[in-house]
Amino acid sequence: MSAGASILGIPAIAASRSSPNDRIRVAIVGLKRRGMKHIECFHQLAKDNVEVAALCDIDESVLKRGLSQYEKLSGKKIKTFIDLRDLLQDPSIDAVSFATPNHWHALGTIWACRAGKDVFLEKPASHTLNEGRKLIEAARKYDRIVQHGTQSRSNAVMQEGIRKLKEGVIGEVYMARGMAYKWRESIGRVKEEPVPPGVHYDLWVGPAPMKPFARVRFHEVWHYSWDYGNGEIGNQGVHQLDIMRWGLGLDMHPTMIQSMGGHFVHRDDQETPNTQIASYQYEGRNLLLQFEVRHWITNREAGIGDVFESRGEENTVGVIFYGSEGYMVMPGYTSYYTFLGRARKPGPKAESTGDPAANLDHFANFIQAVRSRKAAALTADISEGHLSAALSHLANIAYRTGRTLRFDALAERFPNDEAANRLLSRPYRPPYVMPDQV
Repeated sequence: MSAGASILGIPAIAASRSSPNDRIRVAIVGLKRRGMKHIECFHQLAKDNVEVAALCDIDESVLKRGLSQYEKLSGKKIKTFIDLRDLLQDPSIDAVSFATPNHWHALGTIWACRAGKDVFLEKPASHTLNEGRKLIEAARKYDRIVQHGTQSRSNAVMQEGIRKLKEGVIGEVYMARGMAYKWRESIGRVKEEPVPPGVHYDLWVGPAPMKPFARVRFHEVWHYSWDYGNGEIGNQGVHQLDIMRWGLGLDMHPTMIQSMGGHFVHRDDQETPNTQIASYQYEGRNLLLQFEVRHWITNREAGIGDVFESRGEENTVGVIFYGSEGYMVMPGYTSYYTFLGRARKPGPKAESTGDPAANLDHFANFIQAVRSRKAAALTADISEGHLSAALSHLANIAYRTGRTLRFDALAERFPNDEAANRLLSRPYRPPYVMPDQV
């Protein structure tokens, strides 16, 4: 396929900015929840010559709400799109910010790269592990800047904590443990019904299998259906898994993975586990990674829940690093605490305030890299996003196959295990098909 060929009518464009001081025009795709934060953050960068130039959503009511919010913030009217493919053919758009369901992340980003757009991509980078590799290939082939939405990497306090960890503040780290204990109500049962007015359902389903419309597979609860989401470990969990990898300098995949759990307490049609434990080991590294999901009544851990409780939240989300001289606790995305020696004496710590979900520094870092054309300037390049998202995928494959898995980290395959290998990818519904060559 030539560089000028197209996928679904989207031309491949070798775009480049004429000046690092040019206005950067950003389109935001997916506006139900996280996309509203994207609107807010990119609007705050107007002082840096950044403009929210367009909004896109397949639900006309959601699109109208997003447009109304932006008009209140800016006093401006901007373009709106329902079909991503129409947006990508607009030559005035420089960058696309994706806050869509997971099953659209990779295909949308690859289309955007082909169309000459830089991309800010929410976590998880991919819906399957193979998609993550294709994202890297597309970003490099089309020389695009692709930032992954693991915003902890742009937080100065978190950067300080990771630096101290690597300097040996708690000695030799032998284990990292992450947790996502989030209060999740039952999603209920599948009840098929007509598609709501204004919802362009074929576009929402996209590459996933077409099924009759049901609200338990749609807005906000799609995380818990395998066709669209990756469960809690692939939702909240990607943030903490990324922090664990970052803190331990793990720039490769694990080679042994275990995961057990199930769908407990609730009696509903959630497909993904709401209670899950995953463990990982890396060849040549004398340490263990563990991640745990709980969804209902549970205890606090290592003071992490206390930090959330002080903010009026019920959740316990964070990471604990265990070392030969102490341990480090990182609640959420914005602080760290250390406890040293057998007496667990409080050591270095730092805290930051503000909404961790609206980390303006992460969006600003993306814009700086877009201007410089240097992917190395990103705090969360797509290559990092792939490795962190892959941890959730590997855990889910181990859970779904019901056994300990050995993984070839270089080939990104399970040796002699075709059942597990089939779960590295998925079928795509025409015409929303992942290309063999990006």
